[in-house]
Amino acid sequence: MFSSRLAPDFGTITGGMSSRLALEKDPSRPRRLDELVDRLQSQGRYTFIRVEAVAALGTTAESFKKAVQIMTRRRKLASPRRGFYVIVPAEYRVAGAPPASWYIDDLMKAARTPYYVGVLTAAALHAAAHQGPQEFQVVTTGRQRPMAIGRDRIRFLKKRNLSRTEVMAVKTPTGTMKVSTPEATALDLLRYVDAAGFLSNIATVLHELAAQCEPGRLVGAAAAGVELPHAQRLGYLLDLVGAGQLADPLARWLAEQGPDWTRLDPGRRARRARRDARWRILVNARVEPDL
Repeated sequence: MFSSRLAPDFGTITGGMSSRLALEKDPSRPRRLDELVDRLQSQGRYTFIRVEAVAALGTTAESFKKAVQIMTRRRKLASPRRGFYVIVPAEYRVAGAPPASWYIDDLMKAARTPYYVGVLTAAALHAAAHQGPQEFQVVTTGRQRPMAIGRDRIRFLKKRNLSRTEVMAVKTPTGTMKVSTPEATALDLLRYVDAAGFLSNIATVLHELAAQCEPGRLVGAAAAGVELPHAQRLGYLLDLVGAGQLADPLARWLAEQGPDWTRLDPGRRARRARRDARWRILVNARVEPDL
């Protein structure tokens, strides 16, 4: 769940979502929560927040709470965050909830928090997943606790300069969600090494992701405030997996920046490490991609 210190209670805000219900003056408006859920689902909508539902139904907070408990027990609703509800269609009731891609955009809008889907989840969406990611990874500006809903575990990764990262809109069954571009994803793999499965797994993913990247856009993504060591490590791994054509413009750009020598694995010592002059990398780790 979100930390209560960092995220508001969705039952006390509207965040721009409540206008989408606008049922208060509708004489045929639903009077029970299950009727409201059916109405929303028939309109292709799968999320709502407490404040808008209570207003639309003209009910009390206590009555609404009891109705939610009943529908949750029947696996017709799921709640990743207090006051925010996900409608569970019949085909996902065994799983407990639809996939995170169905509701992540609404969830982050309700929290009024900028975000993008990134790292291994973004790589998979760009057809670069040797193995399916075990968690749904979201990059945002604040520290957030992971949350579990149904079979999905959502992990939040913090980035202060998130607005500099290029994103794209990816269609979902319920709308769209923001996803980092292939080039930004490649750099994020080196920013969030532990979340990306460490260097050998990153190299494996890059072998497939490289085909989706454009050299000029990769340089642009690196120039958008990315720490030079991340770009150096990325370049070294691109060479390692045979993507030198993609890496060459990045190497030329890095040479102009005059980067310091940096360790391939920042968590390990580099005594007697081999030196890679092209990327100014101290090769202090063995990387074995599964190609």
